[in-house]
Amino acid sequence: MSGNPLGSVAKYSQFVAELLNRPDTIRSTITVWSISPYTGIAEGELFFINGFRLRMREEIDFDELLITSYGYEVYQEAEKLYWYDDFPHPNDPTLATTHPHHKHVPPNIKRNRVPAPGLSFTKPNLPQIIEEIERLIARRKVDKPQK
Repeated sequence: MSGNPLGSVAKYSQFVAELLNRPDTIRSTITVWSISPYTGIAEGELFFINGFRLRMREEIDFDELLITSYGYEVYQEAEKLYWYDDFPHPNDPTLATTHPHHKHVPPNIKRNRVPAPGLSFTKPNLPQIIEEIERLIARRKVDKPQK
């Protein structure tokens, strides 16, 4: 798909549908819908092999071609592995390089935050998030080969 898919609910719906057609995915509940002529929501879960799951929500301004707010949570079975959000933490200098984009990681996942290079308000984040999960799946295949 050429151009920025954040330009309309139809373009972003098509972009997401094409993106989710991957070998390691099992099913998806992710939907994209309009809440006004210029804004929309993308929300749902993407289920992967080996019990991995992405829960996501994006608020999108189709007129400005922007993701105005997001949250991405990654699980394996019931365990939350990490999450990304855009809540600003201006008093944390370790996050300044990607402010306000950051990732919550163990230990103390709620308070332990690291920069999130590559996340953006001006382009889709889902490709990066999904590729990161696919790397986790590939690592698990190497660590625990299938019988």
